[in-house]
Amino acid sequence: MPLSQVDAIRTTDHARFLTMLDALHRDIDALGPQDRRYLRFLDGWQANYEGRYSDAMAALQEVLAGGQQDALGVRATAMLMNTLTGQGKYAEAYAMATRAADTLPSVTDPTARFVLLANLSQMLTFAGQPQIAMTYADMMLKATPKGVSRCEAMVQKVVALEGARQLMASSPELLDTIDVCKTNGQPIFSNTMSLILVDRLLEENRLDEALATLRRITPSIEAARYFPHLIDLSSARARIFEAMGNKPEARKAALETVAMNHPGDTNEALRFAYRVLYSIEKAQGHYADALLYYENYVVQDQGYLRDANVRTAAYEAASQHFRAEKLETEGLSKENRILRLQQALDAKAVETGRLYITVMAILLASIAFWMVRIKRSQLRFKWLSSCDSLTGIFNHQHFMGESGRALRALEKRAGEGCLIFLDLDHFKQVNDSHGHAVGDAVLKHAVAICKGQLRKADLLGRLGGEEFGMFLMDAPRLQGTVVAERIRLSLAASPLIVDDVVVSISASIGLACTDTIGYDLQRLFRGSDAALYLAKRTGRNRVVVDGDDRSAATPLPAHTRPVDSTTA
Repeated sequence: MPLSQVDAIRTTDHARFLTMLDALHRDIDALGPQDRRYLRFLDGWQANYEGRYSDAMAALQEVLAGGQQDALGVRATAMLMNTLTGQGKYAEAYAMATRAADTLPSVTDPTARFVLLANLSQMLTFAGQPQIAMTYADMMLKATPKGVSRCEAMVQKVVALEGARQLMASSPELLDTIDVCKTNGQPIFSNTMSLILVDRLLEENRLDEALATLRRITPSIEAARYFPHLIDLSSARARIFEAMGNKPEARKAALETVAMNHPGDTNEALRFAYRVLYSIEKAQGHYADALLYYENYVVQDQGYLRDANVRTAAYEAASQHFRAEKLETEGLSKENRILRLQQALDAKAVETGRLYITVMAILLASIAFWMVRIKRSQLRFKWLSSCDSLTGIFNHQHFMGESGRALRALEKRAGEGCLIFLDLDHFKQVNDSHGHAVGDAVLKHAVAICKGQLRKADLLGRLGGEEFGMFLMDAPRLQGTVVAERIRLSLAASPLIVDDVVVSISASIGLACTDTIGYDLQRLFRGSDAALYLAKRTGRNRVVVDGDDRSAATPLPAHTRPVDSTTA
């Protein structure tokens, strides 16, 4: 049987694919060199599917040794990018992805181009660049080979939309993709989309629909035995039952999630499971168990945050390095062109008409240049009026104005919000000991950490000196407390290193919420300020919630997944 037929059923009938793969290995002596190379590609795909990344890399590198520019070589390159990501080798993965994106216009084989676009879209979402990922997903839709389902391209578009937080449970893109993947016999992709639907339903508090959807897709997920789906299924079940108040079932599902993982695993499903177990044990007064689960939750939360930051940094570093190399190459080409032009000018005088055109072009370019300068100045003045010049976030006046508008919007729809005041502990000592340049670097570092914990709709501003304000939209008291605690732990776990000098950071945080204070900005301001003052007075490096004396207790100790998806 041709290997292309085996290749075609990888995701539609995976059990049959494994049977045929075994049969090909038994008859490998009858295969020619190119077919053996194709078989090694299929071996690499299967190893990646099972999470055996070392075996996948070995197989794919054998494929690339036989040629990198043909269709199979391009597909192997795309798969190798995914495999490197699975191993946490983000620098190599994104360096390869950046170069692969540059060669995309020269890839003419429809299948290879489709696969390369799929992996680029997936990796850009993974690096926190969902808008660029959506561009590649749209290119996938247009480049879908004849006879190939649109399901895979639609999946990448939905994943990018999810990464950009633009999905709802009723979003047509999500529902249409589920229907198309089901109709075209793509259970793995359909299950991926259905699990996203469960997450959206859960976030929108449509618990009965979320549970019904989960029960409907459970047989398909258990039949496919795809590990990321199995663990996400169990984790989602725990969160739904917790939200429904069914603590025994929530605890059972969370423990199943923990048991499915291996020692040292870090993923979002584990993070949710430990949070559920912590909440249940704390509510039941089992404080020793609650503390243990909380410590595991913090390990998962910090690991997930650190992994996300490493991915983003690796992408930015790879992009900058590639741009520098390209500029250097273009610079050499430009110098050669200048030399050739100079030789031509030495041989022949420039005609009057050409000189006139050159002068006009320079004049037009000058006008365009000054127009751009004026426009940039206008934009900069507008930015300076609303943002802090050092950190780039809202200044005090603009933050308070935006918070007031946000409160009025929440009041109209009876939503909940939280106002957080954060003050860096002993900041004057940093300036006195290390100088104001290091102090400024600490402020920027703290802002970057806070941004990493906030959503797009949340507000962040500098109130003055080392004091910052955050307004969390649609965040009840518990969520606001968790966000504040995560920010505190992230600051404590992320010292700034400048010229071999380690500057430790901690913060006192005060929190006030609309559920007890209401929607008056000044009252919220006073509540947060009072809570912040109490946090500082009771020992600093802690979170205090206005109206909750327990929050002033000594804080819990700080400790320190990639999103797996099936690729074509």
